[in-house]
Amino acid sequence: MEHGGLSADVIKRAFSATEEGFLHLVKRSFPFRPHIASVGSCCLVGAISNGVLYVANLGDSRAVLGRRAFEGQKSKVVAERLSKDHNVASEEVRKEVEALHPDDSAVVLYCRGVWRIKGIIQVSRSIGDVYLKKPDFNRDPRFQQFGTPVPLKRPVLTAEPSILIRKLRPEDTFLIFASDGLWEYLSDEEAVEIVFKNPRAGIAKRLVGAALQEAAKKREMRYNDIKKIEKGIRRHFHDDITVIVMYLDHHKGSSASGRFKHGAVSYTSAPVDIFSKSDEAIEELELLDAAVPSVRKTQLR
Repeated sequence: MEHGGLSADVIKRAFSATEEGFLHLVKRSFPFRPHIASVGSCCLVGAISNGVLYVANLGDSRAVLGRRAFEGQKSKVVAERLSKDHNVASEEVRKEVEALHPDDSAVVLYCRGVWRIKGIIQVSRSIGDVYLKKPDFNRDPRFQQFGTPVPLKRPVLTAEPSILIRKLRPEDTFLIFASDGLWEYLSDEEAVEIVFKNPRAGIAKRLVGAALQEAAKKREMRYNDIKKIEKGIRRHFHDDITVIVMYLDHHKGSSASGRFKHGAVSYTSAPVDIFSKSDEAIEELELLDAAVPSVRKTQLR
């Protein structure tokens, strides 16, 4: 924070400090845990200061705003994406990476059905993944025992965040922050519709349940069956899913004259969710799953 305020520069320095802190951890741990050089994470940050929303991200976690709109007398919700997916599945991101490495024709490869940087990773920005940023780690014999060395002329990933700055408006209703495991199965529009049409309590859990339902359909399985798969094996069926929903509660502040100042956002609040005793969202999906027959795979791979 600078003089009690927030800025893009402050956020960039926070990301840089996080990256440097993790690099320090890797250097300290590498002699006895060399595989730590391959550990990395996406990073998604949202902050509100003086009625202004700041969203910064690395990787393909995503922030989506639900904005209230009207069609005549009917209220609806509109999805507004607030972050950029740093994933080479996007042609724009592939071109961005290729432009940074004009002398490396193999910097982005199509393998195992998807585009990957060096045939390994889909995201182009992250915290960590030091072996793709610091060639010395990649060339170290202790690290090479975990896989084939990756020829690097320079770092192929960065920790430079994309930052969006946007003034909040009275019609802005809620924010969804989620990892790519959610967005693989739900569109921005589907996610905001679920939040808009359902109670606050348990809403993040409801989104996770909806994504798992879609993952089960894709695998021709029942929802209950996919939930029973052990965590280590379950990663082969769907990616991890992390969701936070933040509601924007707009309040009209009163002045000394008794008139209201319209459009003020005095605070935000999150719904009771992770600690909620209500499992209605999950129970509804289980009941639906029990009522609708589906084709089940005879063998899990």
